[in-house]
Amino acid sequence: MRGGGNGSRSRHGPGGQRVLGGTQKTPKNGGKEYQCPECEKYFQKNGHLQSHLRIHTGVKPHKCLECGKNFNLKGNLYKHQRIHTGEKPHKCLECGKGFSRNSHLYRHQKIHLGEKTHKCLKYGKSFSELGNLYIHQMIHTGEKPHKCLECGKSFSYKSSLYTHQRSHSGEKPHKCLECGKSFSQSSHLYAHQRIHTGEKPHKCLECGKSFSKSSHLYAHQRIHTGEKPHKCLECGKSFSQSSHLYAHQSIHTGEKPHKCLECGKSFSLRFNLCRHQRNHTGEKPHKCLECGESFSQSRNLYTHQRSHTGEKPHKCLECGKSFSRRNSLYIHQRIHTGEKPHKCLECGKSFSQSSNLYTHQKNHTGEKPHKCLQCGKSFRLRGKLDRHQIIHLQKQ
Repeated sequence: MRGGGNGSRSRHGPGGQRVLGGTQKTPKNGGKEYQCPECEKYFQKNGHLQSHLRIHTGVKPHKCLECGKNFNLKGNLYKHQRIHTGEKPHKCLECGKGFSRNSHLYRHQKIHLGEKTHKCLKYGKSFSELGNLYIHQMIHTGEKPHKCLECGKSFSYKSSLYTHQRSHSGEKPHKCLECGKSFSQSSHLYAHQRIHTGEKPHKCLECGKSFSKSSHLYAHQRIHTGEKPHKCLECGKSFSQSSHLYAHQSIHTGEKPHKCLECGKSFSLRFNLCRHQRNHTGEKPHKCLECGESFSQSRNLYTHQRSHTGEKPHKCLECGKSFSRRNSLYIHQRIHTGEKPHKCLECGKSFSQSSNLYTHQKNHTGEKPHKCLQCGKSFRLRGKLDRHQIIHLQKQ
């Protein structure tokens, strides 16, 4: 007997789909039966719909206990917490670099592939991601759609706005696991961590010196080019670095807003205050990998390392003489310029070096700090003491 008894036929159609009574039944919306009343989007599970609804209601029930930031999805909270823990589970098989998010790894891998499918029609520049092309195009349009409600400043990147807002909130979510110091930007944390690792990826092609930050390399290269783009409007003096200009301008203004709570000493730059405070704490974070000696300031470490390498990167463009220290070059250049900034308040005589002024002032004070241990005679200058001691050596 044909038909199976109930008059309704059952068979399998193309692709293995079950066909009842000769009519193909397909699930509506791809099997997603839960619809959002706000935007009419469909979801397969009610739990997914409930999570989605938080986008419209603004409810963020998942809170980070480390910094207090809230999230609408538990998964987003887990991803965020990697900022605090430093966890980077997504690793690039090409170069070994780790990332906290899979999307960041995917973006990074395009560097190795060299894939740049999104092209700017104005100048022909290509990008690996469509989002980066849109952001690039804002250079041409001048568009800055992301505005800070606190101060009104606008940004082309949403991420730049978030980073900027930390200047108002004081939030520093990026913490160094080595020393506990916190930073508002992840890039600042990465740069800081090179203090501990000793990594210096930015190399000067002129003299071979390496730096932990690209900005330090750019500033260093001006030693070779002689470029001094930062000019003082007060006296016309130019500087290779903006920080040197700011420090110089305090000579004209006399302003020193940064005060040490330990000893009361004031500084024109906050950076100089932070450096000074290490005198009180004894902190010496900059260590020489060659001999193990530590320094409170990175520049002292760089200068010290030249005693191992014999490097003299500071060259006088006038006569070609080289120096291991920039300050020694500045003092030397006064021979060519005739500059004598150190003036004796007693008689008005000027000197090119502060040490020469200090020696000269002993003429007025009568001070003779260099004493002969053999006969007790004192001298103003160490050189005169050395010459005097030859008399005793000849008598022996």
